[in-house]
Amino acid sequence: MTAAAPPEPSTTTSATRFEPLGGDRPTRPSWALFALAVGGFAIGTTEFASMGLLPQIAAGVGVSIPTAGHLISAYALGVVVGAPLIAAVAARVPRRQLLLVLMLVFLLGNAASAFASSFGFLLVARFVSGLPHGAYFGVASVVAAALVAPNRRASAVARVMLGLTISNIVGVPVATWAGQHLGWPALYLAVAVLALACLVAVSTWVPPVRVGSGVASVRTELSALARPQVWFALVTGMVSFGGMFATYSYIAPTVMTLAGLSEGGVVWILAAFGVGSTVGTLLGGRLADRALVPTLISGLVAIGVVLAVFGFLATTPVGAFAAVFLLGASGSYMMPALQTRLMDVAAGGQSLAAALMHSTLNVANAVGAWIGGAVLAAGYSYAWPSRVSVVLPVLGLIIFGVGLAFQRREKARAER
Repeated sequence: MTAAAPPEPSTTTSATRFEPLGGDRPTRPSWALFALAVGGFAIGTTEFASMGLLPQIAAGVGVSIPTAGHLISAYALGVVVGAPLIAAVAARVPRRQLLLVLMLVFLLGNAASAFASSFGFLLVARFVSGLPHGAYFGVASVVAAALVAPNRRASAVARVMLGLTISNIVGVPVATWAGQHLGWPALYLAVAVLALACLVAVSTWVPPVRVGSGVASVRTELSALARPQVWFALVTGMVSFGGMFATYSYIAPTVMTLAGLSEGGVVWILAAFGVGSTVGTLLGGRLADRALVPTLISGLVAIGVVLAVFGFLATTPVGAFAAVFLLGASGSYMMPALQTRLMDVAAGGQSLAAALMHSTLNVANAVGAWIGGAVLAAGYSYAWPSRVSVVLPVLGLIIFGVGLAFQRREKARAER
């Protein structure tokens, strides 16, 4: 007979609060949120610009481009492994101190990448660089939620995520240009400088916070894994974003084939995705503060609708820009709500649950890319990966609906 899972916490109030700081939250948390977003900007730059510089990196360490692709996988593996492991093991470490340690590891990993002279060394450096990724976003989301009033938590989480989305508009193009003209190590040196800036900003502007009302421990963090609603939220995000990645993983050949865009046009297409992601994050954060669950549901519907019409829209240059903008906006629109939902239902395991979100996103990336590749390998055109993957956000909607029904049943049982 298995032990019953702990009761799901109420989602009407936040479980995060400050340690004693004169009795109040800081009157202007904007600088603290900005400091956290700088870390997201650095992480987004190193993750996505590495893909754009893969040919230069391959030539620099003397391997083929397909072999160099393992560097992307090594980083993703670091994210998947590091997010839950660090969040759980470092449960007793004060949140601000943990953020500083994570960003320091990230800085060292990227600095080592810049000075790597062999493929093997670079592979290890990229794995190390990925380790803090998910844990940083998880802890930063929890801290951001504690910096503001309970009715503004999702907007605060969105502000942290803005660093990641804006990196696709500014950081990735600039770093890619620098890598092309100054050599690929310039990318990782630039990211190391950004990590240093984050360290200074976090130590200056982010106050100490404590998560929950009890003593943090590995056990309390792991308690999140015993809560069904955590798994419902994680699986919802994984399958839903898998649909988006099934299309976005092949975005360059898709728009070049369907809309006839040149390689130069692809750069602007990627920027359109970044702009859409930024708009979606801001809008989703504001709406989630007002109605969390409806925002999540509407986000799932939006992803499904965009995937359904993507293959039709992307047949002209204007339509391709609109389709990619909407693809970025629909996915990012749901992120603040999903991250906040996870923190609400995880009780003492907030940091672990929030970090696991980024592990599942990397799984979604891999699964989505595989589905899109399978559709193309079967002989279908580039218009079909999005059409086939519509089933994934629909499945996500069903899973989330089942989770809500399960939560209502558990609440009714507890009230008897």
